[in-house]
Amino acid sequence: MNGAKPKRPATADRAPTRRPPAKADIRAFLAENPQYFTDNPDVLAAITPRPRHSGERLTDLQSFLIARLRTENERLLVRHADLLATTRANVLSQGRIHAAALMILEARSFKDLIEIATNDLAMRLDVDIAVLAVESEERLGKHSVSGIRLFPTGEVDRLMGGPDRDVVLRTGITGTKALYGAGTGLVASEALLRLRASPEAPTGILALASRDPARFDPGQGTELLAFLGGVIELCIRTWLGLPRSRT
Repeated sequence: MNGAKPKRPATADRAPTRRPPAKADIRAFLAENPQYFTDNPDVLAAITPRPRHSGERLTDLQSFLIARLRTENERLLVRHADLLATTRANVLSQGRIHAAALMILEARSFKDLIEIATNDLAMRLDVDIAVLAVESEERLGKHSVSGIRLFPTGEVDRLMGGPDRDVVLRTGITGTKALYGAGTGLVASEALLRLRASPEAPTGILALASRDPARFDPGQGTELLAFLGGVIELCIRTWLGLPRSRT
């Protein structure tokens, strides 16, 4: 004995070991809480399934398929977010165009129509500049009013890039001085709408410009802008008493 102290059991100084739950307990918990992985997707994403096979000539298709499904799910989530953003932008744009069309239809005279198109329209459509121009002064006759820029014949075709284009969207541009005047420096993107109100009216153009280069882009749809252009043409014919086509 020689005064030696008795040895204590080795487990006396150790903290109790926490045992992992039994498989039966896990199975029972999941059976009672089927929504667990739905409420905790991060747990499911962290699970790495054990390969079912091993060996040089065998392939674990389960792990491959699960990895591919996860990648596809992430891609779909991104696409869904992009689709929602595009839908919201389209709804906002549609609301602005419809409000602008109603405002134009409420014009009480031809002069009022021009003032709305060149002043109020920019605010309604959330752009920086709105310009209305026609190719000749003479054909306006007694209805000629201030606020309309005058162009030589053929200038609208040049700006539109040809005679067959009715709506043109451009981005990353420098504004045309003859069109935007003092506001040229603000122009980073634009929408150009050809106006063919009547064979008896001069060819016109409505230019909408923004300092935001993403405001107008060639990849965007043009149906709403074409609708707005049609409303303006209708109002011009109405206030000037012009026929829609040659008789």
